[in-house]
Amino acid sequence: MFIVVRLNLNVLKAQFLILSRVCVCVCVCVCVCVCVCVCVCVCVCVCVLHRHLPPPHLLTPHCSSSSFLDGADNTLLPGISAPWQQNPNRPGENKAVSSSHSYTIDLLYGGIYCFMCQDYVYDKDMEQIAKEEQRKAWKMQGIGEKYSTWEPTKRELELLRHNPKRRRITSNCTIGLRGLINLGNTCFMNCIVQALTHTPLLRDFFLSDRHKCEMQSNSCLVCEMSQLFQEFYSGHRSPHIPFRLLHLVWTHARHLAGYEQQDAHEFLIAALDVLHRHCKDDNGKKANNPNHCNCIIDQIFTGGLQSDVTCQVCHGVSTTIDPFWDISLDLPGSSTPFWPLSPGGDGSALNGESHTSGATTLTDCLRRFTRPEHLGSSAKIKCSGCHSYQESTKQLTMKKLPIVACFHLKRFEHSAKLRRKITTYVSFPLELDMTPFMASSKESRMNGQYQQTVDPFNNDNKYSLFAVVNHQGTLESGHYTTFIRQHKDQWFKCDDAIITKATIKDVLDSEGYLLFYHKQFLEYE
Repeated sequence: MFIVVRLNLNVLKAQFLILSRVCVCVCVCVCVCVCVCVCVCVCVCVCVLHRHLPPPHLLTPHCSSSSFLDGADNTLLPGISAPWQQNPNRPGENKAVSSSHSYTIDLLYGGIYCFMCQDYVYDKDMEQIAKEEQRKAWKMQGIGEKYSTWEPTKRELELLRHNPKRRRITSNCTIGLRGLINLGNTCFMNCIVQALTHTPLLRDFFLSDRHKCEMQSNSCLVCEMSQLFQEFYSGHRSPHIPFRLLHLVWTHARHLAGYEQQDAHEFLIAALDVLHRHCKDDNGKKANNPNHCNCIIDQIFTGGLQSDVTCQVCHGVSTTIDPFWDISLDLPGSSTPFWPLSPGGDGSALNGESHTSGATTLTDCLRRFTRPEHLGSSAKIKCSGCHSYQESTKQLTMKKLPIVACFHLKRFEHSAKLRRKITTYVSFPLELDMTPFMASSKESRMNGQYQQTVDPFNNDNKYSLFAVVNHQGTLESGHYTTFIRQHKDQWFKCDDAIITKATIKDVLDSEGYLLFYHKQFLEYE
C-alpha cells in the first residue's frame, strides 16, 4: 500500500518537471517571435520613411562641419557651443567635431536652431531656398523695383479719407527697437548694429530702397544691411538673429572671424569699410577713392582732418588733409603723454613730460587732440623752405565735419609691456559744439593758454548725442551694450536681445567707449 503511493508521487513530480520545462520553452519561443515581428515592423517603417523623406542634409544635418571661410562644401556651420578641434590634414585650420543633433527651423525667419548645442546654425542650402522664396515674395509685393516717390491714386485718396483705422505715432511708440541674439561673443557686433540702425540718414536711405545691387553673388553687405533695416522697422518685437550678417562680416573681414571677443571699434571701422566698398555714389561709380566718393557711407560718416606741420626756423607751414570716419582720443591714465591745459612753470608741456590728470570731459580731450604738438629733435622733418631737416610742431584740426561724428575713447591700451583697460571717467554732453576745433575757427593760443571765440548764433557745427557704446568688464573678458535715442528724446539700453528703457542720467553716467553725435542742422546742395 505504501509502496504504490510513493511510486505515484514520483511519477507526478516527473510529469510536473516536464510540463514546466515545456511551458518555459513555449514562452521563450513566443517572446522570440514577438521580437522578430517588432524588428520586421521597424525595418518596414524605416524603409518607407527613407523612401519618402527629403535628402539627409535637409532633414538630419550635423551642427558641426568645416568653416565656410575655407570654401568647403559642407552643409552646416558650427554653432557657438559646438566643440572644436585642430584639423590634422591642414594645420592651423579649425574644424568642428562631427555629431548628429536634433534641430528645429523658424518658419518665420528661416533660422535653424540646434537643441543639443542650444545655438543657431547656418545652412547654405536652406539659406538659398529662403533667398529664392524671399525674392518671389518681394517681386509679388513690388519690392526691389526702380525707386520712385509714391503718388496716391484717386481711389487710394478716397480710401484714406474714409479709413477709420488710422494709426498715429505716439510718444509711447517704440518702432525700430528690436533685440539681437548673441551668437557667441558677438555683442561687439550687436552694439554697432544698434547704433547704425538708429542713425537717421542711414535709416532713411535703406528704408527708401535706394540701394540697387549689381553683384552676382549673395555677398553684398549693403543688401544685408538693407534687409536688416527692414527687419528692425517691420514692427516685430521678437529678437532678430543676425547669422547672415555675421557670415558676411567673417567673409569680408577675416581678422574678425571666430567666436573670440572682438573690439567694437574695430568692427565699426571694418563694417564701414566693407559698406563703402560695396556702395555706389550718386553717379553710379564704384566707391574706390575715399577722397572723391559720394556714396551714402561717405556722405554721412566721412570728415576731413587737417594736419599743419610748422617749421620752427622759417615758420613755413605744410598742410595735408586726410579723410576720417572716427576720431580716437587719448585718455588720462594712459602711457601716452597727456599735456595739461595750462603750461607748467618748468615748461614741461614743451619738454615732452607726460601728465595723467586734468582731462575729465570730452571737450578737454578734443582740446588736447587739436593742440600744437612739439615733434622734438628725434623726429625732424625736412622743411621745403629751409631745404633741410628742422624741428617742427604739428597741429590737427577739423577741415570738414561729417554729418555723424564718432568719437572713440581709447580705453584699451596695448603695448609690448602693458595690456590693460583704462577706466577713467570722461563726461560727455548731450549737445556738442565743434566750432572751436575747426581749422577755420577764430582761436588764438598764446603761451599755451587756450582761448576761443565762438559765435552763439552759428549752428553749423553743433551736434546732438544719439548713441553711446559701453564696455563692461576687463580687457580679456567683457561685454558691450548700447544706449540709443528714439524720437522725443527717449533713451533705451540695448543689451543683445534685452531692451530696457533708460534715463538721460543713465546715459551720461555711463563710462563711454564710442560716442555717436549727429549734426543738428544739415546743408543741402
